[in-house]
Amino acid sequence: MIATREGQAEYVVLVDDDGTPLGAADKATVHGVDTPLHLAFSCHVYDQDGRVLVTRRALSKRTWPGVWTNTFCGHPAPGESQTDAVARRALFELGITVSSVSPVLPDFRYRAVDASGVVENEICPVFAAVTSDAITLNPAEVAESAWLSPADLRNAVLAAPFAFSPWLAWQLEEWPDSI
Repeated sequence: MIATREGQAEYVVLVDDDGTPLGAADKATVHGVDTPLHLAFSCHVYDQDGRVLVTRRALSKRTWPGVWTNTFCGHPAPGESQTDAVARRALFELGITVSSVSPVLPDFRYRAVDASGVVENEICPVFAAVTSDAITLNPAEVAESAWLSPADLRNAVLAAPFAFSPWLAWQLEEWPDSI
């Protein structure tokens, strides 16, 4: 089942250290102080002018509430391709369709602990995509958004890393020459 409406369960794919699927678990029960390794993805969406969309996570989010991050993140459902999951979350979180979805950091993975002790432990390929749609924020997911030049995003993360998700900072460190 894929979470598209409040109250529906969303399942994540549990994996071993090599990324081999081991099964699935309800997302609501997975993220805690002992989070098992699971599949996820991050996406950076660009507009026709080459600006990248950054979002501020909703204050109601369980992990890293209120921090600025890449455009959106999510988890592919069991049996769902990464690109289908990217398209689904773009529509759900931002009301946009995306094109030219391509992997930028296909082997990205991370483990991070937020201030409340909740752990993110993910094999998380990073994608870039393009949209020309107007943004319609889902307030349960996104508090606000901003279009920035790639250079301005890098400078902001360097100047105030505490205001951004740790995975965004790590992605920018590994990103090819230009984001």
